[in-house]
Amino acid sequence: QVQLVESGGGLVQPGGSLRLSCAASGTIFSINVMGWYRQAPGKQRELVATMTNGGSTTYADSVKGRFTISTDNAKNTVILQMNSLKPEDAAVYYCNVFSRQAKGGLIRMYWGQGTQVTVSS
Repeated sequence: QVQLVESGGGLVQPGGSLRLSCAASGTIFSINVMGWYRQAPGKQRELVATMTNGGSTTYADSVKGRFTISTDNAKNTVILQMNSLKPEDAAVYYCNVFSRQAKGGLIRMYWGQGTQVTVSS
C-alpha cells in the first residue's frame, strides 16, 4: 500500500500564494506520475497539474503561468506552488500518484485525503 500525506492548504487572499506538499510513503518500487487534482463544491474533480518521473508536466489551462508543479524523487514528494490565486481556485486539492510496488508489478493509483484551499478577502 501507498500512503499520501498532504499539507499546505489554508485561507489566502486573492492574489496570494500557497504551497501544497504531498509525501508518498509505504511500499514503493517506483513512481510513474505525481500530480494534483481539485474539486470545488458542486463540480467534478479536475486535473490541476501532473509530472511524470521523466519530468514531463501537464497543467490545466486555468492555472498555466500561475501554478508550478515540482517533485523531489528522492523523497517521493510532489509540490504545487500556487501564485496569483483567484477565488475560482478555491477547492479541495487532492494529491494523486501512480506507482508500482514491485519491479514488473502493476501500476496502481492512489489518492490523498485532500486539503482545503480557500481564496477569499
